[in-house]
Amino acid sequence: MTVTVNTVSHDGFRHSIKIDDYEVFTDVPKSVGGEGSAPSPHDYFDASLAACKALTLKMYAKKEDIPLTGVTVEITHDAEREKKGHYKLMVKLTLKGVLTDAQRKQLYSIAEACPVHKLMTSAHIDIETHLSEGAFSQ
Repeated sequence: MTVTVNTVSHDGFRHSIKIDDYEVFTDVPKSVGGEGSAPSPHDYFDASLAACKALTLKMYAKKEDIPLTGVTVEITHDAEREKKGHYKLMVKLTLKGVLTDAQRKQLYSIAEACPVHKLMTSAHIDIETHLSEGAFSQ
């Protein structure tokens, strides 16, 4: 899998994001000089957690024959202390289907262990940035 981000317009902040054969866009809010035409990188960060929880729950329920008919995951965040290294995500999980209390409890614990949740809370991530050949700075 390769993610490639390219500037769409030299005057603005809108960028295309290509993830293999898929394309989405990103921008910054109008309040910081963007057009607000697409989700911000922080929005995609938050969305990756929500998507992972929903997909993990559906896959687990199917494998375990739990009658989960749908999932809604709502994420809100508190970035007030982000510059101090604290970014808080609040997750509201809605499980749909005729489920027992035991199944709901089991699905909740599975949601807490989705791969992106684990990555965000327990992994040490190293990022190496390299200039491509022919790149220069002024």
